[in-house]
Amino acid sequence: MALEKERQDYEVVVVGGGPAGLTAALYAARARRKTLLLEKGLLGGLATSTSEVCNYPGFPEDISGLELMKRFEAQARRFGVEIKNAPVKKLNLAGADKVVETFRTAYHARAVVLATGGKPRLLGVPGEEAFLYDKGISFCATCDAAQCTGKTVLVVGSGDAALEEGSFLTRYARKVIVSVRHEEGRVRAQPAAREEALGNPKMEFRWNTVVDHFEGDGRLETAVLRDTRNGALVPLAVDRCFYFIGHLPATALFAGQVALSEQGYVRTDARMRTSLEGVFAAGDVRDTSLRQIATAVGDGAVAGSEAQRYLTDRDSLPARAAPLPRASLEEELPC
Repeated sequence: MALEKERQDYEVVVVGGGPAGLTAALYAARARRKTLLLEKGLLGGLATSTSEVCNYPGFPEDISGLELMKRFEAQARRFGVEIKNAPVKKLNLAGADKVVETFRTAYHARAVVLATGGKPRLLGVPGEEAFLYDKGISFCATCDAAQCTGKTVLVVGSGDAALEEGSFLTRYARKVIVSVRHEEGRVRAQPAAREEALGNPKMEFRWNTVVDHFEGDGRLETAVLRDTRNGALVPLAVDRCFYFIGHLPATALFAGQVALSEQGYVRTDARMRTSLEGVFAAGDVRDTSLRQIATAVGDGAVAGSEAQRYLTDRDSLPARAAPLPRASLEEELPC
């Protein structure tokens, strides 16, 4: 027999404790709304893995992602955000009373902000899982560049991130090899990034190639590329491999409840409203063109403010008023 879960009531529940979630919670709590933030892992999310944040305004000397997120947390707590470390197991977002369930507790809220972020996309090739993170396969150049000093590095990808981060890695590495599945000269990057990368003498492009598998004894030693034209295998001795091939949104918990894009991101309007009344989304989980700490903070500020506005509007309605129509919002959602 299943145990009955303890019920706790809040005005706003934020799911996810990265930059977007912490900011949304801060704004809601500062507006005197009883606010809970739920995070299953380390507060700050993927931002904590960045050793040097050099493009967040206000820090000319740079700051580590972990330290920046600690400051976010302290400020959120200062304004009264309640933070609990617990994985969310189930969400029921329909209706005025929304329920966010963990293993032991059912949190009821009038408004919910989805800030669940995402994770780097993997290749799914043999040997990959054995060498993730500290054993050779990385996703953050600024985090691990110093470990590549004087070494040979493989970069997988052909977009802006791959070329820009590859160029950055040449400040440390002896050589940066870039595996591109497309024909020679074809990359999916802005002209400035393309010109800089192609003109960098420390960058070597392997066109028409994909990673076939990885090899190594305890840590990554060899990346074996496959020529997409003839299937030939080309082993490369590398000390580290960086993936810049995209991002997967963490939307499984609420898929089927809010509208998602074809890529699985939450669709919102400019006010961070989703397709459901009282449900907002912010940060990397949202269908947006740029995913940075700064943009996540902007999303979070809007989402927290809009959650407060939504509650204020609901409070001003007559007790028996019908729910607000969604037709106008649906029209505003991007295709």
